[in-house]
Amino acid sequence: MQKVTVIGIDLAKAHFQIHANDVKGKKLFSRALPPEKSSALLANMEPCLIGMEACAGAHYWARKFQAMGHEVKLIPPQYVRAYVIGNHNDMRDAEAIAEAVLSKRIRFVPIKTREHQDLQNLHRIRQRLIDNKVALSNQIRGVLYEYGIKIRQGDKALRTALAELLAGDERISPMLHEELDALYQEFLSLIERTKDQEKKLESIAKRTDACRRLMTIPGVGPLIATAIIAAVGDIRAFKNGRHFAAWLGLVPGHKHTGGPTKKVVMLGITKRGDRYLRKLIIQGARAWLITAKRHNTKRGAWGRKLLEKKHFNKVAVAVANKNARTIWALLARNEEYEAAKAA
Repeated sequence: MQKVTVIGIDLAKAHFQIHANDVKGKKLFSRALPPEKSSALLANMEPCLIGMEACAGAHYWARKFQAMGHEVKLIPPQYVRAYVIGNHNDMRDAEAIAEAVLSKRIRFVPIKTREHQDLQNLHRIRQRLIDNKVALSNQIRGVLYEYGIKIRQGDKALRTALAELLAGDERISPMLHEELDALYQEFLSLIERTKDQEKKLESIAKRTDACRRLMTIPGVGPLIATAIIAAVGDIRAFKNGRHFAAWLGLVPGHKHTGGPTKKVVMLGITKRGDRYLRKLIIQGARAWLITAKRHNTKRGAWGRKLLEKKHFNKVAVAVANKNARTIWALLARNEEYEAAKAA
């Protein structure tokens, strides 16, 4: 039997579809095996290149296959679709992965360590708590509006209004009072749990050298720093700062009109990549811009000059793009932030 050089694996909970090719790209075998048997099969094979889609469980199995001596690459799922020929099924997907993993044009997903995944889960849990808190506050406002009670936006306004209503209000019946009290306690619990998650992230940021250096960038705090480390892993997977900003969706899209003029029309930002990470970076940029008037620095002057010509939201995206490039430079070159150099 010829030597296996490339393997494409389509991951699933019940079984893995394994497609093996030789050095010339010829199919050697295709099997559907449970995860345990798939792991045993690969453990007894000579080191080769393994490709998998970046999906649930992919980072765990990538680390496990790497420990066996194999080279593992994770492929963004959208890039695999172009290699699927015919109907979509596990066999076709595994075959397409085996072809896509050899492409020189695809930017592969960096394999995360267990620590990076732990950090990312802290962010996901925090975001779920925030989403639950927003949903609960909207429900409370909707219930009270049915009784003609309007409450201003914001957690502080809601807490104050609920405390006053529960202290005694003729518009609140005994039954509604009981239900509102339960919702109020749940609302307070979500706020406290969110604060606990943020304290954990702040503690990790202070202990991590890379996060400490990132937090010296104006507009970058513990949340952004830890989210970057968790989501990116090895920043050197990106060629330069612009590639990193493009991965975050912070660069303008464009379209070619064709014809003799060959005009290129610039559009808004692409909004590709990690939506949560992009949101955090833009929020940090907006927070810095709000206080830019008080910054007597070159960077502050640059921000104020842009605000004179452009809308606030456009300038916020420009600052976010600049921060993304600065983040890449600090992590890729292992440098400290220098305000004069960044300006």
